[in-house]
Amino acid sequence: MKVKEIMKKEVVSLKPEDNAMKAAALLFKMEISGLPVIDAAGNLVGMFTEKEVLGRLLPSYIEKVGKFIYEESPKSIQKKIQELSNMQVQQLMRREVVTTSEDATLCEVARIILTQKARRLPVLDKNSKVTGIIARCDILKAMIEESDPQK
Repeated sequence: MKVKEIMKKEVVSLKPEDNAMKAAALLFKMEISGLPVIDAAGNLVGMFTEKEVLGRLLPSYIEKVGKFIYEESPKSIQKKIQELSNMQVQQLMRREVVTTSEDATLCEVARIILTQKARRLPVLDKNSKVTGIIARCDILKAMIEESDPQK
């Protein structure tokens, strides 16, 4: 089975100049962790994810403190959250985006998702334009359905 057979073709995306707070609210509303960012020319320029927003709110050394308890002043975090209202998506988005092609197999995409620790991948056509998006759950569901002996 190929990606183009199961990808979501209607892709909700953000523009680089979109407001970061409104973009985060859209993630919450859609109950997903990230959206592709596409410029006016239709080019994929980044991914806006919960991870990047959390990275902005918490200090850069948070990963290094590991299991130690970290408590920052709630006022400091509130201030950073308020700053999101004045930021654009392009200031927070991840610029290096892992993608896949429409003709990739499910096993290929599953390998990419696992090795790159991605939750979803934009699907690009031969002209490098976004034609869909595929998430981990889409792949798993298709693999299970494909192997169902009662089909």
